[in-house]
Amino acid sequence: MYSEKVMDHFTNPRNVGEIEDADGIGQVGNAKCGDIMKIYLKIENDIIVDIKFKTFGCGSAIASSSMATELIKGKTINEALKLTNKAVAEALDGLPPVKMHCSVLAEEAIKSALKDYSEKSGVIIEELKDFEPKEDHH
Repeated sequence: MYSEKVMDHFTNPRNVGEIEDADGIGQVGNAKCGDIMKIYLKIENDIIVDIKFKTFGCGSAIASSSMATELIKGKTINEALKLTNKAVAEALDGLPPVKMHCSVLAEEAIKSALKDYSEKSGVIIEELKDFEPKEDHH
């Protein structure tokens, strides 16, 4: 049912935790469906130098968060903006259709954290001007 990569990132998630003095924090999800993701970013000279996450949810949500943080760590803001839920799912060797919303949450949590960074730092990120995470994925 789940790929080895999903199981690996679920049982040994990367980048778990929080960043005390984060430059951007994004939280998405809702308590009804039970998946809540919080992403913390540390950004220096346009580069994501550190990223941590806390996810309350199913194995796919945790694996998606873990993989998404791995994919954008060390990347520029611009590269991070290009991360799609499809890329997260593909990097995990696929997710069951009923769990695809977990990869969408990961993409949105990152965008939400980048928007928070943009608002706090005054760095304008054009692509996120109108970004609003969708409240419910079911």
